[in-house]
Amino acid sequence: MDNDRIDQIIDKHQGAASSLIQVLLEIQSENHWLPKEALEKVSRKLQVPLTRIQHIASFYKAFSLVPKGRHEIHICMGTACHVRGATRVLDTVQDLTGIKPGETDLDLKFSLETVNCLGCCALGPVMEIDGKPHGKMAPGDTADVLKNYE
Repeated sequence: MDNDRIDQIIDKHQGAASSLIQVLLEIQSENHWLPKEALEKVSRKLQVPLTRIQHIASFYKAFSLVPKGRHEIHICMGTACHVRGATRVLDTVQDLTGIKPGETDLDLKFSLETVNCLGCCALGPVMEIDGKPHGKMAPGDTADVLKNYE
């Protein structure tokens, strides 16, 4: 992410330290992660200590301090999804992408996470990609769904 874009995001919020989380969210949204250089620039421009920014960025799950893929895959492992075969769906996604939960592929195409619930239990097992839920997944369906996110 270039410095000019970071400046634009900060300026949009009038450089107010109270907008720190919103600024970080916007950088995360565009860049898929928070590089150290971006955090340092935000620290200087908002006059917030870097240690405070790093604490906030590491506390909230919405932020990532390591590169993430362009497409974020979440597999629900909650009770309803689990009993309907979420583990098999997860195994298939791992086989197709070559990554495990918490990892990102080398092409920065996919990041994989497991979650406890996506809030659509009747559709289980559920796989969410970039916030879009795909319900009643079967292992055989996962390749077709992932193809749409090339």
